[in-house]
Amino acid sequence: MELDALTLARIQFGANISFHILFPTITIALGWFLLFFKLAYSRTGDMKWMESYFLFVKIFALSFAMGVVSGITMSFQFGTNWPGFMETVGNIAGPLLAYEVLTAFFLEAVFLGIMLFGFRRVKPWIHTMATVLVALGTTVSAFWILVLNSWMHTPVGFEMRDGVAHATDWLAILFNPSMPYRLVHMLLASGLTAAFLVAGVSAFRWLIGRREPSVMAALKTGVAVAAVLIPLQILAGDMHGLNTLEHQPQKVAAMEGNWETGTNVPLLLFAYPDVSAQENLFEFAVPDGASWILTHEAAGEVPGLKDFVAEDGTALHPPVLPVFYGFRVMVGIGLLMLAVSWIAAFRLFRGRREVPRPLGWVLVGMTFSGWVATLAGWYVTEIGRQPWLVTGVLRTEEAASDVAAPVIAGSLTLYLAVYAVLILAYIGTIAHIARKSGGNEEGRDRSPVALPGAHQPDGYHPDPAE
Repeated sequence: MELDALTLARIQFGANISFHILFPTITIALGWFLLFFKLAYSRTGDMKWMESYFLFVKIFALSFAMGVVSGITMSFQFGTNWPGFMETVGNIAGPLLAYEVLTAFFLEAVFLGIMLFGFRRVKPWIHTMATVLVALGTTVSAFWILVLNSWMHTPVGFEMRDGVAHATDWLAILFNPSMPYRLVHMLLASGLTAAFLVAGVSAFRWLIGRREPSVMAALKTGVAVAAVLIPLQILAGDMHGLNTLEHQPQKVAAMEGNWETGTNVPLLLFAYPDVSAQENLFEFAVPDGASWILTHEAAGEVPGLKDFVAEDGTALHPPVLPVFYGFRVMVGIGLLMLAVSWIAAFRLFRGRREVPRPLGWVLVGMTFSGWVATLAGWYVTEIGRQPWLVTGVLRTEEAASDVAAPVIAGSLTLYLAVYAVLILAYIGTIAHIARKSGGNEEGRDRSPVALPGAHQPDGYHPDPAE
């Protein structure tokens, strides 16, 4: 099958954003984990917390660097493949992206150096404040990006003049109808991604024989955070779904695989949506389930895909298959997170000093489960907006460039090859860090005892044996 330039451009942008989003999804929440480790050390003086800090700050720095590089690559495409985007909505998108760089990226970039190298070189409160500012910077960065992304889904506070969008109400743009739901959903997704990363890396260290107190401390922290956040994410997802039903009913229809608008709509646990016949095959459903979830009533009305068709027969709803299956992957991973985190919390917080090997390997297998759920949810969100790039304002095909298909195909092939190598190198580096870092060696290398005259951190009590 020969792919046209538009399809290739969409695949390329999808590949680039998929690779890029992996790393902010980790750093947004991992910064707050680092702050917790640092504050716990300041309060107790127990080096196990700083050993956890030293380990995961390396993973944070690695993830930050990967996010920066992939973000730069991704931004090039606005000019090469999608010039119509900035030409039409650049008056709104440009300032929001600039605010993200000015208010957030600089905080992360500047103070990360202090986090990495300043523990023995600056006063304890300065090192702690640097951690606070980096964690805050990651969250502020997410805010600006999610504002722009949400506005593209539910655009308000602007007017069109000669085919160009001009802002008329920046507050309305910032707090557009879907922004609060999308922001909370993404921040919780990042928290779960980081929690399972911390738990998975710590479980791996335990399984290879690392028995330092810092290993169990970090493992329990990751499991506890995951166990608390996953119910909140389920609640936030429900509220986000209700908001989507109000503003993007065609996306909800695709998520549910519902063709006819009606009441008492079943929840399809599995089916094969036959787009050409506009019906579902091999249905396995819960009666009234979709109506209950979306309207909280068994007789609630759920929109159908057949309602979103233009007079000429052109579909005004998104591609059904990726949205339908992406939603089920996201929900499935979420339920798996719920089960694993609660079982692990039950086992680890009952006074046990050992991690059962089966549980340890399950946690290792879940290390990057947050990535799978995030990507699945991202595909549902972004593919579910089609055929619009900015809903009701700019179609995807209207923003595309006239770059030839072979040129895009060539660059796409290179991108995919490089990304495959980088992701393997990234995971391999984390495994190396997990094997080699931490323990007494890290404590001696990093503690002020190794640097006479340095400030003693909050609550630190040198070991006379050292």
